[in-house]
Amino acid sequence: MGKNASIDGSTMIARNEDGAAPLDPQKFVVVKPEDQPRHYQSVLSKVAIDLPDNPLAYTSTPEGTDGHGLWAAAGINSDNVAMTATETITSNSRILGVDPLVDDGIGEEDITTITLPYIHSAREGVKRLGALLEKYGTYELNAMAFSDKDEVWYFESIAGHHWAAIRIPDDAYVIAPNRMNIDQFDFDSDDTLYAADLPELIETYHLNPDRDQVNLRHIFGSATIKDTRYNNPRAWYGQKYFNPEFDTTPIDQDLPFICRTQKKISVEDVKFVLSSHYQNTPYDPYGTGTEAEKKQFRPIGINRNQELHILQIRNDVPAEIAGIHWLAFGPNTFNAVVPFYANVKDTPLAYKSTTGECDPTNMYWLSNIMALIGDSNFGLYEDQENLFEEHTVAACRNLQIQADKAAADQADLPAYLEDINNQMADVTRKNANKLLGQMLALGEPQMKLQFTLND
Repeated sequence: MGKNASIDGSTMIARNEDGAAPLDPQKFVVVKPEDQPRHYQSVLSKVAIDLPDNPLAYTSTPEGTDGHGLWAAAGINSDNVAMTATETITSNSRILGVDPLVDDGIGEEDITTITLPYIHSAREGVKRLGALLEKYGTYELNAMAFSDKDEVWYFESIAGHHWAAIRIPDDAYVIAPNRMNIDQFDFDSDDTLYAADLPELIETYHLNPDRDQVNLRHIFGSATIKDTRYNNPRAWYGQKYFNPEFDTTPIDQDLPFICRTQKKISVEDVKFVLSSHYQNTPYDPYGTGTEAEKKQFRPIGINRNQELHILQIRNDVPAEIAGIHWLAFGPNTFNAVVPFYANVKDTPLAYKSTTGECDPTNMYWLSNIMALIGDSNFGLYEDQENLFEEHTVAACRNLQIQADKAAADQADLPAYLEDINNQMADVTRKNANKLLGQMLALGEPQMKLQFTLND
């Protein structure tokens, strides 16, 4: 969302990182300039890229286990530029026939690592990533977002070597599921960027199905039955949350891209949408609809959520404390998002240290344990989970308010912010363990393994 759409004048970009399978450990780290590779080697595609010698430090949420690539996913660099990458998106055979995908190109595994450390504005991020896509090509279609304190840009790759990006207006928000999302596009605007030959490509190969508009979703995207079950309902539900007056349905193929609402949007609003499962509709898997209705559409909060990030660049505080990397691990219906300061040299142990083995002292595993128990009887645990999330975010916000006030007096600000981040992590772990205890107390009397006569 743009800075005038948010409740506090900050820019925000956010995403759910969803895995192919439910368990895929993640971690939260800071990549220092000396630890950033100068020669990048992809694991999946084997593409090799020489990187510049002047990287910035940045936060990152890479894979928690080694051996299958970095998948840095999202972060904020030391110049307060944020990036999230990627959201897998759709295409169509017309454009893929013109510009085929590239087996040894770049993809989600690589994109954050080769882009974020080298950009000093959101617009610069778009240009760098666009140049990389044109040079190396890509083996998959993805959407990314960039932000700084003033601008938010949404970027979509198009076929093997092409791309387009649009600046989100300051007073607008966007909800983008796993499909090509950009609709109306003006090639002559200062608020759009694109591969130089994209207009010519559309004309030469007769790619535009519309007579009177340039709609990139129509030209390069999809409108399939899968979209009506997997993608469109998620955009529909988020848009209805912010704009109840919208006269749309979950299967609409032409839901708007850029939206505006009279409500100022908060982090809590973003977290609700990214955690949602069609509450108060027949399509809620935990609701009262028929079994067919409850399975009809893909929820936003799902068992395959690996981590949720909300990257916030604030405009009402000094630059040294402006970047906030809000983070939660595991299925979103059962976690709480924590406002970690980005201007640090290290991250809390419970968020940075993980393995492929279950470890309840680690927040990734602790969050997944809560989700599994919570899902087993949602109605029984819902109230306690809601209180856990509310109390945890409130406690972390209070720590943040106090830290913002004290930041100017700190001789070693990064070290002070690290301590605050550690306190936030401790609060979250303590509250999560309290919730687990409450779940046990509520759930064990419901176990089938019981008998009515006592000893």
